[in-house]
Amino acid sequence: MIQELVADVIIIGGGLGGTSAALAAAKAGMKVVVTEETDWIGGQLTSQAVPPDEHRWIESFGCTASYREFRNRVRDYYKRNYPLNEKALNDPELNPGNAWVSRVAHEPKVALQVLEDMLAPYVNTRRIQVLLNTRPVHCETAGDQVASVTVEKTDGQTSYKLRGAYFLDATENGELLPLAGAEYVSGAEARSETNEPHALEEADPLDMQSITHVAAVEYIPDGNFTIPKPDSYDFWHEYKPSFSTYPILSWYANEAEDTSKLRRFTMFPNDQGIMSLWDYRRIVDPSLWRVPLSDGEVTLLNWPMNDYYLGPVIGVSEQERKRHLEAARGLTLSLVYWLQTEAPRLDGGYGYPGIRLRGDVLGTEDGLAKSPYIRESRRIRAQYTITEHDVSQELRGANGIKRYEDSVGVGSYYLDLHPTTVNQRAFFIPNYPYEIPLGSLIPVRMTNLLPACKNIGMTQIANGCYRLHQTEWNIGESAGLLAAYAVMHGIPPREVRASAAHLCDYQAMLERYGVQLHWPEGTLEM
Repeated sequence: MIQELVADVIIIGGGLGGTSAALAAAKAGMKVVVTEETDWIGGQLTSQAVPPDEHRWIESFGCTASYREFRNRVRDYYKRNYPLNEKALNDPELNPGNAWVSRVAHEPKVALQVLEDMLAPYVNTRRIQVLLNTRPVHCETAGDQVASVTVEKTDGQTSYKLRGAYFLDATENGELLPLAGAEYVSGAEARSETNEPHALEEADPLDMQSITHVAAVEYIPDGNFTIPKPDSYDFWHEYKPSFSTYPILSWYANEAEDTSKLRRFTMFPNDQGIMSLWDYRRIVDPSLWRVPLSDGEVTLLNWPMNDYYLGPVIGVSEQERKRHLEAARGLTLSLVYWLQTEAPRLDGGYGYPGIRLRGDVLGTEDGLAKSPYIRESRRIRAQYTITEHDVSQELRGANGIKRYEDSVGVGSYYLDLHPTTVNQRAFFIPNYPYEIPLGSLIPVRMTNLLPACKNIGMTQIANGCYRLHQTEWNIGESAGLLAAYAVMHGIPPREVRASAAHLCDYQAMLERYGVQLHWPEGTLEM
């Protein structure tokens, strides 16, 4: 039996972009249905267990008001609920995990609670209906429009036919695009198409960024929590990436600033000048508490050693997709076992048996995240495609930040590409802060389908920076408000961009909701 649900805006995918899109559309008065394949909304922050990667201005400007509200709520959650010491309690820029990669590293469960609280007024009044454990399976179209999307529960017992005025694809892999027959690109573009210096000579739709299946672990110095040896451990123990002279399970990985070189890492902070990974994505730091609550610190294993790039999970058969997903899990478990048993220590010993998997932190039994971290999605063919030329510091040169008249938001991050699945290419290209052009949200043909996360019109290389947390949130929020504006004015999104009057009104709407459209003059000097 298929149940039919009708709303103004249908959002397929409840990750970071989908959640912010739902919140924005509901605030604008729309009735919304949002689906999510796991049992947690929030994507990168929750089910994928990746704390925020953010730019250096984030505490002052460079994000939407609602994303800032999320960050403030996370800090407030810890101050209200955890026994923080006086210094932490009075710190306006509290970093709950004291991680060095994130200014607000925190537990995925806290992110989930905060996101659910932000949605609560709209969920409780049924302006937003959330369907968890639900995935898209079919799409009906009429000409250039989506008529309905059928989704089913992951247990196969219940299906819903969703009808609405606008449909947003906020899935991690851009799953609605092929179902709707929308034009899209995946993997690497050819240099002849994009004119990007770092593009491949020939396009390869299967050469995609690696995925990572994150694990949560704590360290108890006197403990022994060694897991059974994973079936794939011997393979990973010997496997050497093409760019390295060391096995993937080693303390050597690409140097971020120059990916042609290797850098040595180690486990814990030290006085030898070797970069530690334990505090890289640490999310629990008991030194901030006035009373002890747990046995040790907790960190997330999202390291170079468990980037999985032996094959893509998009554009392949279901059997191959599942094989790569399982292999990514096996790599992470192999990393855990290597850390417990063989990882060289700075004192000359080997292994840290006191490392313990913490599935409770991630809402799982095995200590691995509910879903892998997906860095790269299918991307719509859009009215405007963002390229390396729009963002690269070297290519922009004295021109500085690229400004768009149709900007719908801002962001900043290196063009950071993790090793790819075919050529194992990796880049870390210095960037200028960037803006998000509305043209990258408008499909070349479809009239009521919008991207709402990492699937906007951009190249693989541009995706390296537009995939980060605050940018995905901004994309989702602007897409949700675009759908709402289109419903309220009875015009398709392409007309919003084509009409100077409507574009001005829509951008004014964005600003009323706290979306920053442009970087302030002098940003680079700040």
